[in-house]
Amino acid sequence: MKLTQDQVNQYNEAGFLVLPDVFSTDEVDVLRREATDITQVQRPEIWREKNGAPRTAFGCHKYSDIFRTLSSDARLVEPVEQLIGEPLYIHQFKVNPKVAFDGDTFPWHQDFVTWHEDDGMPEARAMNIAIFLDHVYPTNGALMFVPASHKRGMVPTTPKENNRRWMDLKDVENVIRSGSDIEVATGNAGSVLMFHGNAVHGSAGNMTPLPRRIVYVTYNAVSNAICKPTRPEFIAHQTFEPVSAMPPEAFAEYVSSLHG
Repeated sequence: MKLTQDQVNQYNEAGFLVLPDVFSTDEVDVLRREATDITQVQRPEIWREKNGAPRTAFGCHKYSDIFRTLSSDARLVEPVEQLIGEPLYIHQFKVNPKVAFDGDTFPWHQDFVTWHEDDGMPEARAMNIAIFLDHVYPTNGALMFVPASHKRGMVPTTPKENNRRWMDLKDVENVIRSGSDIEVATGNAGSVLMFHGNAVHGSAGNMTPLPRRIVYVTYNAVSNAICKPTRPEFIAHQTFEPVSAMPPEAFAEYVSSLHG
């Protein structure tokens, strides 16, 4: 799946891009069920909220055939290859459930500062691409972005709660001065969101009865492989085999086989 020139321009200007209705209802149903099933299991790759609700399931493409197959889907790989301009490997794969009523906040941050400082990624030549497994509204924990913030480059931060590199409040105040400085990434289930590693973003908690499950794949340029990882391998992968994009029909056929 290739981006149009208008989409490329929009991504380069804003630092993020929503592609509506990329995955079918059947595909989303299978992914949603798999996301629910894996978060029922207690394992170190699954981090939880204080009340025990799942917060992040890392590296689930390593033990889930469904997510492993998804990770090579051309609808995810090709747009990122187009923007990065070279072969990719998977730096990180995760599901963020943002469950109904209990999904907590993700404070303002940039992803690349963690990839660089904690994983040893040389340059911001990695990118997130995500699939909405539920309808994402402004009210159920949608990601909020500061458009064009990626052009400022990496903002250094110090580790905070749970060793996460959330932005210092003074740096947030420098990029958000009014409500018009924030845009919310919303869309139907099956839509795809892609965003730059230096895009300033965060999300509010989910106090609604509407879940907001999202699958994230972070692809990195093979030439930009991490060199000083400090985090577990299930968070920052330390094998760098290039991903070969599979046509969308492959995942669709796989989904059909699961429906029997």
